[in-house]
Amino acid sequence: MRVVLQRVSRGAVRVAGETVGEVGRGLVALVGFAPGDTDETLTWMADKILGLRVFSDAEDKMNLGLADVNGGVLVVSQFTLYGDASKGRRPSFIGAAPPEQAHALYDRFVAVLRERAGAIPIATGQFQAMMDVELVNDGPVTLILEK
Repeated sequence: MRVVLQRVSRGAVRVAGETVGEVGRGLVALVGFAPGDTDETLTWMADKILGLRVFSDAEDKMNLGLADVNGGVLVVSQFTLYGDASKGRRPSFIGAAPPEQAHALYDRFVAVLRERAGAIPIATGQFQAMMDVELVNDGPVTLILEK
C-alpha cells in the first residue's frame, strides 16, 4: 500500500461537477493498493495516518495530530502511485492491484479508517471515477507512506 499524504487547509473531490467529498483543515490521502495488501496493512496505515503529528503547535513545531486540530481526512483512490516509469516513456501499472481487488481494498481501508477515527471526519472520492481533486496546501507538508 502506498499513500501520498498532503496536509491541507481544505480539500475537495468533484465527479461530473458534483462534490462527492470534502474536508476543511486536515489531510488528503492519495491511496494505491498492491495485490499483497492485507487487513493488517490497511489497519497499520489507518493508525499511522490518524496518529501522525504533522500540525504545528503554538511554538510552530509539528506536535499536533488530527484530533488536536479538529481535522479530517479525504481519501482518494490513486492506482497511479504504483506506476513504474523506469523503462520507456509510458509507465507500467503491473504493480497495482487489479481494479476488483483494489476496489475491495479501498472500501475496506475507508471502513477501517472510520472505525478507528472516533470523531475525526473521513470523506472520500469515488473509486475508478474521473475526479477533480482540489486542495489548498497547508505548509506544504507532504509525506510518502508505504507498507
